[in-house]
Amino acid sequence: MTGYTVADYLLDRLHELGVDRVFGVPGDYTLALLDHVVAHPGVAWTGCANELNAGYAADGYARIRGLGAVMTTFGVGELSALNAVAGAFAEHVPLVEIVGSPATGSQAAQRIVHHSLGDGVFTHFLDMHAGVTCARAALTPDDATAEIDRVLCTVRDERLPGYLVVPAEVAVAEVDPPDAPLPAAPPETDQEVLSRFTEAAGRLLDAHPDGPVAVLGGLLVHRFGATSVLENLVAAGGLRYATTLWGKSLLDESDPLFAGVYSGAAGDQDARRTVEDAAVTVLAGVQFTDLNSGFFSQHLDRARTVEIDAEMSSVGDELFAPLRLVDALQALVPLVTAIAGGRVPAELGDPAATGATGSTGGPATGGSGRGDATAHRSPAAGTATDDDAADAAPLGQQTLWDTVAAALRTGDIVLADQGTSFYGMATHRLPRGVTFLGQPLWASIGYTLPALLGATLAAPGRRGVLLIGDGAAQMTVQELGTLFALGVPAVVLVVDNDGYTVERAIHGPKQPYNDIPRWDWSRAGDFFGPGRPSRSSRVTTVGALREALAAAEGSTDTVTVIQAAVPPLDVPPLLTSIAQAAALANSRR
Repeated sequence: MTGYTVADYLLDRLHELGVDRVFGVPGDYTLALLDHVVAHPGVAWTGCANELNAGYAADGYARIRGLGAVMTTFGVGELSALNAVAGAFAEHVPLVEIVGSPATGSQAAQRIVHHSLGDGVFTHFLDMHAGVTCARAALTPDDATAEIDRVLCTVRDERLPGYLVVPAEVAVAEVDPPDAPLPAAPPETDQEVLSRFTEAAGRLLDAHPDGPVAVLGGLLVHRFGATSVLENLVAAGGLRYATTLWGKSLLDESDPLFAGVYSGAAGDQDARRTVEDAAVTVLAGVQFTDLNSGFFSQHLDRARTVEIDAEMSSVGDELFAPLRLVDALQALVPLVTAIAGGRVPAELGDPAATGATGSTGGPATGGSGRGDATAHRSPAAGTATDDDAADAAPLGQQTLWDTVAAALRTGDIVLADQGTSFYGMATHRLPRGVTFLGQPLWASIGYTLPALLGATLAAPGRRGVLLIGDGAAQMTVQELGTLFALGVPAVVLVVDNDGYTVERAIHGPKQPYNDIPRWDWSRAGDFFGPGRPSRSSRVTTVGALREALAAAEGSTDTVTVIQAAVPPLDVPPLLTSIAQAAALANSRR
C-alpha cells in the first residue's frame, strides 16, 4: 500500500472542487482526520468557536467560492451545526458536512460510547440529516472513495448540502488515489425541449411588438452559475431589470437600467412598475417567499411571463422540462438581440424620467451608472462637503444606511443580518462589484457574523463589511475572536438599538422578551483581540460614523468594530411594511 488514505482522498476531491479550507471544531473522533487536513498542501484548517458558527462560516465561504466544507465530531458537534446545514439547504448553498464518528467495531458491538444516545444505535443523526441534505453516506473502507465521489458530485450539481460520516479508523484506511477527475455534471437539457421553449418565447415576444421587456433576477441565477448569461441578456436587449431581495447584487446596481429591488407592493415603486407593467417579464431564477415578496403581494400576469427555474421553464402556462436555467437564459439572448432598440420606451428606460430613487426618497446610491467606486466612497477626513452641516445629526435608520452605502467601495463583500440591517440596506444601490449576502428565507439571526469569516477567507483581498443588530450579534459573537486572530480585514458595524427591533416591529414593541443585555461593543478589540491591531468605537452622530468608516478605509489586516446607536423603535420603511404583513399573517387562522 502507498500510505494514501481515505482522508487524503476526501481532501484531494474537495480541493479539486475549489475548496482550500475546512471550517470546524475538533473532537476525538475527528483528530486523526484533522492530522491529514493540517498536512494537506492545498486545504487549510480554520478552527471556529463552536460548530454552529463553523457551519455558518462554511456557508459564507460557499456563497463566494462555490462549495464549502464543515467538519465536526459525532452527535454533539453535528447537531450543533445542523441549523447551519438546514439554512444552507433552504438557501441552495452547496456545502458538505464531514462527521468523524466512533470506530465501526464500537458501532457493530453497540457499545454505549460518549456523544451517542446510549442505545447502541449509531444511525440516528444520519437519519436526522435526511430532510436537509441532498446526499448522505456513512463510509466504509470498501466503498469510501465511490461514496465520496457520489456525495460530492451531487452537492456540486444540485447546489445543496451533503453529509459524510467518517468512522475514526476509516479515515486512516489506505485506498488508491483518484485516477481521473470527478465526472462532469450530466446534461439536464433535452434539446427538443429547448427548441420548443425558444419558439414559445419568440412567439410571446412577437405578440408584444411595442414592448417593453423587463427582467427580474433571483437567487438561483447565482447558485447555478448563470450570472454572466443574465448580464448578457439584459445588455443584448437594453432591458430594464430588477432583482429580488434574495438576489440583491446579482446584477450591476449602478447601471441606469437597474430599476431597484422588487418586493411586491412593499418595496420600491419604480421596480414594481418595471416588473409588473412590462409587456413581457422574464423571471430568471426567482423564488417568491413571504419576506422577499412583501408577503406574496407580487402581481404578475402569467400570460405575459417567461419563468426560468433551475431545471424547468415556462412561457405563459406552457411548461418545458428538463431544461437547465443557463440554457434557457442563453436561448433568450438572440431573441432580445433581434428586437433590441424598440423595446424600451423613455418612460421606462430612463430612471431620471421616472424619478428613480433609493428607498430614502433621495437620489439612489450608485446613480452615476458608471460603476465608479469613487462615487460611493466617504470623503477624506477634514474635507469640506455639503454634508458638514448634517454631521451633528443623531443617527437613525435612514441616516445610518445612507452613510454606510456612501462608504462602500468596489470589491466589498457586504453581509447584512436579518432585521433592520438587511431591510435597511437592501434598498440602497451598491457600487458595481459589491457582493451582498443575507439569509432572508432561513432568516437565522446571527448567521452573518461567522459567514463574514467564511466569505472573506474565500476571497482574499476583498474587504468584508458586516451589518448586524446588537441582538443578532450576541448570538454568534464568539467568532469575532477568530476574525481578530486571523487578522481578517473587515468592518463590523453593530446596530445598537437596544434589543430585537425587528420583533418589536411585528409585535410587542415594549415587551420585555424583546429586550437584551447591554454590551459595550467599543471595547470589543480589548476583549476579542488583545495585543492585535484593532479599532473599536461607539458612534451616535452621522459625522462620527463617517469618520469611523473613513478610518477603516485603508485597513488591510485589522478588524474595525463600530457600535452605531439608533433609537429602539426606529424601523426602515421596507421592514415596516413587511412587519405589518407578518403580524397580519401570524394572526390569521
